[in-house]
Amino acid sequence: MSTNLSPAKRGWSVGLTAMAGFFLLMAGGFQLLQGLAALIHGDFFVVVQNNTYSLNVTGWGWIHLIIGIIGIITGFALLAGQTWARVVGIVLAVLSAIANFMFLPYYPVWSILIIVLDIAVIWALTVYERDSEF
Repeated sequence: MSTNLSPAKRGWSVGLTAMAGFFLLMAGGFQLLQGLAALIHGDFFVVVQNNTYSLNVTGWGWIHLIIGIIGIITGFALLAGQTWARVVGIVLAVLSAIANFMFLPYYPVWSILIIVLDIAVIWALTVYERDSEF
């Protein structure tokens, strides 16, 4: 264990990592619910005509379901202190934000909520101090 960090910096680092883990769990859960809603009850979402990112609602359901499951697994791994989960969390949050940006015409409020959580996860995982342990 490296002792380069002051206790305050170490506390912030651990706290931000835990926050990112919880936010990733929440965003993954929301993605999972969004995917299940699209797969089970596809007419819940309003399909707009002439959409630039037109994709079948069932296709969006599978995308959100897969991102949600991986997000939940990664969130638990972050809380367990797994190093690989930091990189996967950042990549997954970026992919999730892109997918939800493209899903905005179908369900804007939900998509914006998930994008905000993704941005918080990216920020928390990128300000992490490398020398600290979780």
